[in-house]
Amino acid sequence: MKLINDIIGYIESLAELLPLELFVPLASFVEEVIAPIPSPIVMVLSGTLAYSQSQPVWYLAWLALIGAFGKTLGAWVLYAIADKLEDVVIHKFGRFLGISHKEVESIGKKLNNGWRDNIYLFLARAIPIIPSAPVSIACGIIKLNLKTFLTSTFAGSLVRNVMYLYLGYAGLGNYKDVSRGLENLESVGQLALFGLIAGIVAWSYYKRRKTSKQ
Repeated sequence: MKLINDIIGYIESLAELLPLELFVPLASFVEEVIAPIPSPIVMVLSGTLAYSQSQPVWYLAWLALIGAFGKTLGAWVLYAIADKLEDVVIHKFGRFLGISHKEVESIGKKLNNGWRDNIYLFLARAIPIIPSAPVSIACGIIKLNLKTFLTSTFAGSLVRNVMYLYLGYAGLGNYKDVSRGLENLESVGQLALFGLIAGIVAWSYYKRRKTSKQ
């Protein structure tokens, strides 16, 4: 916790040193790669700073755009790491979880067959309460089509960025209060997501055990 608080403090101090056009994509990349950092921090803070600098509202669109680039690049890094480590994790622990490498790849193939994947991933990125990093990791593990992953991640991040930026822009003086409230919502979403993943793993294990007894 102390380490994360120190990183957040560094990000806040960095925002005072760098122009927003440089801070936003850089901090967005770091916030995505270092998963424990609450995702509202960068954009809510940037919106607050944009207001304090008397920037027009349309300037938020530019910040949202370059922030989405940084966020997508960070997401791609997590995707690539998960893609490589999936072979190791499944090889060592798959039999205990009831999941094989072949089954993981078959899930990936089922999720690579249509426009619905773009919509699902777009919504996962755009809805503020859904944590971003676990989505990137899950997509890497199942080897979701990279083009679908990148385009949907960028589009969804763009929408989420606009929401966070405007909250910061409209709530000058309440930056930490706004961020804290959003962090709490994201924590609920994170618990729900991890619960869903745990449920899928448990169901897969149960199904494998039941099949082996027949």
